[in-house]
Amino acid sequence: MNAHGPAPLPEDLATGELLLTARRFRVVRVQEPCGDGSLRDRDVVVHPGSVVVVPLVSPAEVCLIEVERVAVGRTLIELPAGTLDRDEPLATAAARELAEETGYRAGRIEAAGEFWMSPGILRERMHLFVAHDLVAGPQALEPGERIRPLVVAWSEAVAMCRDGRIEDAKTIAGILVTDARRRAPPPGGR
Repeated sequence: MNAHGPAPLPEDLATGELLLTARRFRVVRVQEPCGDGSLRDRDVVVHPGSVVVVPLVSPAEVCLIEVERVAVGRTLIELPAGTLDRDEPLATAAARELAEETGYRAGRIEAAGEFWMSPGILRERMHLFVAHDLVAGPQALEPGERIRPLVVAWSEAVAMCRDGRIEDAKTIAGILVTDARRRAPPPGGR
């Protein structure tokens, strides 16, 4: 894992035809080689990457958030997360997003993996962190954000991923990866 954000763009994404520049991403058209040797146009959303945090309030509780999402027209249950839109180490970005969205400050934050969000169209690498030793404090929401912290039992969060109450992919991935890590025997032990 690169501790300071995403790797440099491949040449084709850096030099492709710029279609759109938005506040947090760009859309670039590139030529994709096909199996028959021909080329086809592929539009790619180039995103700076993001962090997602599993905030363990206690060994048996996790802090999720309820977020109003205009793109789907609903309130979703998610883990706190955010775009890498500043020049800062990944762990610092994760701690900042945690504090902004939940009010919790982490005494300890550990990297737990990374994954591509939707690699068919989107170049966004998400970096997963687990936050421990939390101390409650006030949220620091951005203007327009409507986010409500929701502390639930760890077993309930896992059940919510399985039964469809949690529909957000990064949250499902973050909770299930963390659950698998928590259940695994320690390295070298049984």
